Amino acid sequence: MIARRMLSLACAIGFIAGLATPALADATEDFLKTKTVTLVVGYSAGGGFDLYARSFTKFLRNHLPGAPNVIVQNMPGAGSLTATNYMSNVAAKDGSIIALARAPVMELLAGTSSSAFDPLKLTWIGNGAAELAVCGILNNPNVRTLADAQKTPFTLAGLGPGSDEDMFTKVLNQLFGLKARLVNGYPAGAEAMLAVERGEVDGRCGWSYSSLQMAKPQWLKDNRVSFLAALTVARSPKLPETPSIMEYATTDRQRQILGLVINSQMMGRPIFAPPGIPVERTRALRQAFQKTMKDPGFIADRKAVNEEVNPSSAEEVEALLKTLFETPKELVEETKTIIAAR
Repeated sequence: MIARRMLSLACAIGFIAGLATPALADATEDFLKTKTVTLVVGYSAGGGFDLYARSFTKFLRNHLPGAPNVIVQNMPGAGSLTATNYMSNVAAKDGSIIALARAPVMELLAGTSSSAFDPLKLTWIGNGAAELAVCGILNNPNVRTLADAQKTPFTLAGLGPGSDEDMFTKVLNQLFGLKARLVNGYPAGAEAMLAVERGEVDGRCGWSYSSLQMAKPQWLKDNRVSFLAALTVARSPKLPETPSIMEYATTDRQRQILGLVINSQMMGRPIFAPPGIPVERTRALRQAFQKTMKDPGFIADRKAVNEEVNPSSAEEVEALLKTLFETPKELVEETKTIIAAR
């Protein structure tokens, strides 16, 4: 008798759950169709991240329940730290505001007193592309290789603490004796790109190759940029003639620090929402992300700027972050000391 009652109860619970899922989905659709969904971009208008975001949002609305209007809001500052702090502490936690920013991925190494978020508690939606970062020089004819960079002083644009540019420049200066001087004060990649174009600085290190492809394809076509190294573990098929920075490592310490830094920047287009988003709305955002990544129109947009669509799911992002945050403390602290140096 008891077993029969337990079976009946289990069936009833299963039946109710089956009814609840469509009901929750309908509620999410009813909510979103009355909203404008905002994608906060932690960088200035006109840069590679901004151009990517506008392509992404163009197709995202077609895959969100209720097909809401989707807009981009630029919030540059401190390598996207400003936007990430906003998302974690100010933005509505209802699924109507999402973000594209790199600061959560870099928090392990570049976290500062102005970091007011926990990357592991953010609501991860996915990552649009693996990143290829490079050290590129445009304006100094005496610096064309890493060996040149060890002998000749040159300048690189910096975006402030927490940015890829600052982090990579400091790490490579320390590990390989580069004579690079950071010129800080640029709020985001678009301004740093303009500084290179104007000749205010010689180049950038930690430069997103996909952003360069989108914003300045003619520079690549004309071979105006000299790549000192690809900031990767192995050579990239996109730049097969450019050495991986790992090829210059001669000690275990160099390889360990480079490995940590490189793995920290693998997520080139991370998209997330604030902590505490309702479960069904989180599911809807993640599903819309995955469908957008497979949308033929979006894929065609990316191919038009020579950018691959190689996304990671929210679960894969969370697993990578968990692995990074399990890195031995002594290695993290040594790397952070290098990055924090003036």
